[in-house]
Amino acid sequence: MSDSLFNVSIQTLQGKPLDWTSFQHKKILIVNVASECGYTRQYAQLQDLFETNQEKLMILGCPCNDFGGQEPGDAVKIEEFCTLNFGVTFPLTEKINIVNHTHPMYAWLIHEAKNKNEDDIVSWNFHKFLINEDGSFYKSLPSSSDPFCNEIIEWLEK
Repeated sequence: MSDSLFNVSIQTLQGKPLDWTSFQHKKILIVNVASECGYTRQYAQLQDLFETNQEKLMILGCPCNDFGGQEPGDAVKIEEFCTLNFGVTFPLTEKINIVNHTHPMYAWLIHEAKNKNEDDIVSWNFHKFLINEDGSFYKSLPSSSDPFCNEIIEWLEK
């Protein structure tokens, strides 16, 4: 597999193939999200980050129920929750698995053999992956990293 994320397929929350062309030439922040997590408030910060950096950043939220069963809803409930509570306008993917039957996109994100950068372990919701404009892996940040943390802001300014 190529070392570009753009070669990996994933569906949107609406069940259509994600069109990576709208992501190209922008940095990408990928976050596994959940509606019933202590970090769920980060949705608001992610939306703010997206709105203030749309010319150079795409955010991709990936609903996942693997950690604490904190994303039990179906696609309709997830979209409704995100829109009504946080005004989310950045793209959301289909509900994915990370721990068992790992989705191919997350397999790329967490395995050095695929991303050509590092192995990683996602241990909770709202883990962040920073992807460069060319689809190459840049860095991974833990759930506790605020969407406006220095590491993300400095990466956006590069």
